[in-house]
Amino acid sequence: MSGSKRRATYEDLETVPQNRVGEIVDGELYVSPLPALPQARAAYRLGTLIGRPFDLGEGGPGGWVILLKPELHLGDDALVPDLVGWCRERMPEMPHTAAFTLAPDWVCEVLSPSTAVLDREKKMKAYAREGVSHLWLVDPLQQSLEVYRLEGRRWNRQGHWSGESTVHAEPFAVLPLKLAMLWER
Repeated sequence: MSGSKRRATYEDLETVPQNRVGEIVDGELYVSPLPALPQARAAYRLGTLIGRPFDLGEGGPGGWVILLKPELHLGDDALVPDLVGWCRERMPEMPHTAAFTLAPDWVCEVLSPSTAVLDREKKMKAYAREGVSHLWLVDPLQQSLEVYRLEGRRWNRQGHWSGESTVHAEPFAVLPLKLAMLWER
């Protein structure tokens, strides 16, 4: 008998209960609880703070498509990041599909105790493999933001900020992002 484990398939994702998030990373099915309130709030607020100037062009440069929790089919992986963004140059029109196969230019994962290891290890590797240019890790419990830029196929950490810092972070460096807005209760 072979010691190899069966690779997860999209059919496995379809069996995940609606009150859970299912992802396939490196051939393995991961099932996580829905985000807790601090994580959900931080993701929503960050999406709003970035979405207005970059997606809608309100008080900012526009030029981006920003989405909350899309399903990405990248290689054999099926991922559900908290926030993503594509430069409109690379995605001038939104596809009419259930999932995206074009890797985003920016991904933000909002860390929780149940997803932090997966986000930091396997998902970061998948994003690098697919050529995502920028990755943010937001940790509402630690009140921190880590920013990475892909150089070659490796992540280069651009900075780590916490608390009430005001940040100018790639790829949205023209925006002064007040981190306190993400942690506000």
